[in-house]
Amino acid sequence: MYIVRPVKRSDLNQLYALAKLAKAGLTTLPCDKRLLRTRIDESLKGFSKKVTKPGGEVYLFVMESTKTKRLVGTSGIVSRVGIKEPHYTYEIKQAYKESKSLNVKKVIHYLKLKMVYNGPSEIGTLFLKPSVREKDCGRLLAFSRYLFIAQNRRRFAGKVIAELRGVIDENGHSPFWNAVCKHFFMVEFKKADLMVMQDKSFIAELIPKHPIYIPLLPISAQKVIGGVHANTIPALKLLQKEGFDNIPEIDIFEAGPVLEAKTANIRSIRKSKMFKVSTIVDSIDTQTDYLIANVASLPAFAVIKNKIRIIKNSIVLTKAAAQAIRVKVGQKVRVG
Repeated sequence: MYIVRPVKRSDLNQLYALAKLAKAGLTTLPCDKRLLRTRIDESLKGFSKKVTKPGGEVYLFVMESTKTKRLVGTSGIVSRVGIKEPHYTYEIKQAYKESKSLNVKKVIHYLKLKMVYNGPSEIGTLFLKPSVREKDCGRLLAFSRYLFIAQNRRRFAGKVIAELRGVIDENGHSPFWNAVCKHFFMVEFKKADLMVMQDKSFIAELIPKHPIYIPLLPISAQKVIGGVHANTIPALKLLQKEGFDNIPEIDIFEAGPVLEAKTANIRSIRKSKMFKVSTIVDSIDTQTDYLIANVASLPAFAVIKNKIRIIKNSIVLTKAAAQAIRVKVGQKVRVG
């Protein structure tokens, strides 16, 4: 059985091991212990903070095997982007050109830098260890965030975005970076990807503000605009099933797509329900698994996937499930 819970300081070494597996392109999971420690501290601060409206808090979760106590995945949420510094993307826009003398009409696509302050919430940092990707753990890791948002709506904005990892080769090279950003930042993609976690000021200082006309880029760069990394395709499909749609924006470094949804319209948020635990039994004979979340408090938040029996406004849990997320009879849980 696997459980998703808030990250702890003691998770640092295992989180670092996951970051090494993730390699480049997952900016919010840097392969750097000092930066990971900072991110853990930011998350602990977010979970402990009293919030009436989203202020850029970070919530980082990990997936742990209840048997081995080893971490196999991580995911996260930022309550609102563009608080301390702007949130950057490239908008994909269209220019209409016409020459009556040549009888030519053309639509030319170009990229325009977009800076957003006080923006939407963002889900990200989704990484699952390759050895468990065939065990249907992706849904638990990804969807547990929606149960957290559903339970704590005032902590999040009215819209949620997801920036997916773009096309990067096995050596960590990005065709888009090499064609565009490398000429302005004068560093390799991996280094810039790490620098973002420390200080984004270099982006505002060096990134071109003028439109970048897509047809002028090398074909290798044009082909990857809005494309996703092969390992990210399952995450893309999950987002689409939840109601996220592509918007005409891309990541400024490797040109990965940006998806967006109204928070209230996200399927797992909309359909999740609260139930009181009426009974705890040894086993439940049913074919369907549900996500079950302990929502007694933010630090106690924990999600597992297990079988339940619904009886009106209450549910029956198995002993294994109740023990894993530490709930008792009479306590309320959120089910999705």
